[in-house]
Amino acid sequence: MADTPVIEIRNLHKAYGALEVIKGVDITAPRGHVISLIGSSGSGKSTILRCANLLEDSQQGDILFNGEPVIWAGTGLNRHPADAKQVLRIRTNLSMVFQQFNLWAHMTILQNVMEAPVTVLGRDRAEVEHAARGYLDKVGIGDKCDAYPAQLSGGQQQRAAIARALAMEPEALLFDEPTSALDPELEQEVIRVIKDLAAEGRTMMIVTHDMSMARDVSDHVVFLHQGLIEEEGAPDKLFGAPESERLRGFLSSTKAA
Repeated sequence: MADTPVIEIRNLHKAYGALEVIKGVDITAPRGHVISLIGSSGSGKSTILRCANLLEDSQQGDILFNGEPVIWAGTGLNRHPADAKQVLRIRTNLSMVFQQFNLWAHMTILQNVMEAPVTVLGRDRAEVEHAARGYLDKVGIGDKCDAYPAQLSGGQQQRAAIARALAMEPEALLFDEPTSALDPELEQEVIRVIKDLAAEGRTMMIVTHDMSMARDVSDHVVFLHQGLIEEEGAPDKLFGAPESERLRGFLSSTKAA
């Protein structure tokens, strides 16, 4: 079981009507590895992440979680997961952190972190509260438990969102552009947390525009171009000696930005 990848995507295709945005992609996230997806806007990075978490239905290909394939019904644009219990089980084990934080405005930060483990997983409230306070300490905002989201900076809100994801005690964390809505100073707060999680050996898939973070935290980097994998490999190789002309151009443009 330890050798079985947490997430495995095989020959994934995704279309919106006649527009095919993912055109046959294979990505594997082994246990304890950090996989970063990079590429220009519209290359399909976030769509792949949403398909992996079953927030989007794909039209072709296999998605496996801990070796268990998603069961599908229908074909083509009508394809959808057939087993609602399986979807719930997978989603509760793949915590997603979004670009926009998505915190409940009417709840304190502590309540935000506690909500899903109590209501979705049915865990004991006192145990969840103890764990939630620990996760807020871990991300450096343990003193903000009683604050509301509007009282926090963007970086603090994103760290609260990461604590909320951790509170589900997932098998893997999925990050969709976790720093792109933040000022550079606040961005560094969140990057530090992600680096700490990587150092702990957590399984993560990260869609990011931050090349230095991708280089520093990743075990494997995937460069996407127009819905296909243009190049992939270890970060040293991808950033140090890119083979693809498109990747070289992309990296040059990000350095210039």
